Amino acid sequence: MNLFDAHCHLQDDQLLADRHGLMKRAGDAGVIRMVCCGSAETDWAQVLEIAAEFPVSVVPAVGLHPWYVRERSTGWLDRLSSMLRSTSAVVGEIGLDHALDDRDDAAQEEVFLAQLDLGRQLDRPVCVHCRKAWGRLTELLASFGRLPAGLMIHSYSGAADLIPALVRWNAYFSFSGSITFPNNRRGRQALAVVPEDRLLLETDAPDILPCPDEKTPEPFTPNEPANLPLILRQAALVRNVAEETLAARVWNNSCTFFGVKTT
Repeated sequence: MNLFDAHCHLQDDQLLADRHGLMKRAGDAGVIRMVCCGSAETDWAQVLEIAAEFPVSVVPAVGLHPWYVRERSTGWLDRLSSMLRSTSAVVGEIGLDHALDDRDDAAQEEVFLAQLDLGRQLDRPVCVHCRKAWGRLTELLASFGRLPAGLMIHSYSGAADLIPALVRWNAYFSFSGSITFPNNRRGRQALAVVPEDRLLLETDAPDILPCPDEKTPEPFTPNEPANLPLILRQAALVRNVAEETLAARVWNNSCTFFGVKTT
């Protein structure tokens, strides 16, 4: 089985030093492609360097995450635009986060919409973070309009009944190790109803360590792409399909969304 990790952070200090070992373990687990997402101006260059070091395996993404909106420089958007125009990088990780105690909603939305516009201008897919802002996200997408290259909501935590509305705005849905958590019934309900051509899987490494199972009693810690098979197995159980069938479907979806060859 070929597996595609739709969202991780290889530039994180917990993973960067052992990136060669990490890539070897990922390959051994069948994870042969992964999307490395930047979050702040300080890590964009590093993401592009990792992608240059592993050009076959790593798809780069650069964007300004809502956690780092307050730290943005005056020229952040011009710098991001220049990086995207000079590379084939995806836009992301961007989004809205209403779970933050100290947040500026107006600034989050301004930054989010500016990056959606870059995605539209450059015909690039967009990786979106959303926490406790689902109503506002759907309002903004309805106002902004459909993104031709699509948007992926990573580690989807919204309700199942939101999925049809988000699909209208060309959304894809990526599920992380949170679906392995015994108390995450909401996540599994959503996973069960995502259209099969809109489903992606991710680790969000080094975060969201999946729960162990019989085949992997000790997942790699911190979380890394080699743990993706645990997430695949849980997703296959939830959707009542064979692992191989789901892996092939998700591989094709991921390659289509991120614009890479399937072979």
